[in-house]
Amino acid sequence: MAKELIMKATTVEQAKAKIAAAFGVEEEKITFDVLQQPQKKTLGLFGGADAEVRGTLAEKDPAEAAKAFLSKVLEKMGVVGATVTARVENETCVLAIEGEDIGFIIGRRGETLDALQYLTGLVANRVDNSYYRISIDIGNYREKREQTLVALAKRIGEKAAKTGRRTSLEPMNPYERRIIHTAVQEIEGATSFSVGSDAARHVVIAPSDDNPMKNNSRPRRRRGNRANGASRRSEGECTVGAAPEHIERPVRRERTPRDADVVAPNRPVRQFVPRSNPLPMADGATPQKTESEREKSASLYGRIDL
Repeated sequence: MAKELIMKATTVEQAKAKIAAAFGVEEEKITFDVLQQPQKKTLGLFGGADAEVRGTLAEKDPAEAAKAFLSKVLEKMGVVGATVTARVENETCVLAIEGEDIGFIIGRRGETLDALQYLTGLVANRVDNSYYRISIDIGNYREKREQTLVALAKRIGEKAAKTGRRTSLEPMNPYERRIIHTAVQEIEGATSFSVGSDAARHVVIAPSDDNPMKNNSRPRRRRGNRANGASRRSEGECTVGAAPEHIERPVRRERTPRDADVVAPNRPVRQFVPRSNPLPMADGATPQKTESEREKSASLYGRIDL
């Protein structure tokens, strides 16, 4: 693809300078064709014409621009001996990377490879400001990954159609989510949809609306009053689903209100009785046992005589 521009000027050199300024590149990168040489006026008053020059700027092909960018990035990454080949398949440019010890370019679940593919696509789309799809592949990784995703989608889809339960898959890029959706469409009784945003967007495989197992997978709620326990029915009084309006419910007994201001009654102190046979003292006097202060103040249980 090339761009053309025709300029007129007094001289050919001036016309070339105008074309280079319009393209924003150096004159060496432009191919010039002189359409008309300048003509001088007769006697300086009559006739004459300006020079007319056509400039052609050859632009890079989007595939070639993407290939050159990817080769330069791989060189900066320290990849030695890797070759990049470009081929067009179904309106998509596939850049195949071949070489030894290049498995690290794929990254965890293809994350590094997807990042390179995104950046290379931006470079290709800037060539003619139009959408140009780029796909990067290493050792048929894309094909093997697609087969794995299709098998996963069929297995989870058949399980959802059989059990009526939904399953959430790991986050994927738009290309891999499209593979999952296409594979699930072929399974009867299953459907798929995407949820989440940005890097957390993932696919959910669930039973379709016309699947009879969709409602059976939900837990059923128990009926009845759980606080009062199971309902009591007399023999032959009601059936399942009937409203037992004639059953008399037991009347609760009224509770006696608690009095928080109840004060313990004062109990009289029992009179002290001395021991019948007290031991004699050294001087022969009989000891007299007195009542202690603690025994005098005892009000609840009384005192204990020793």
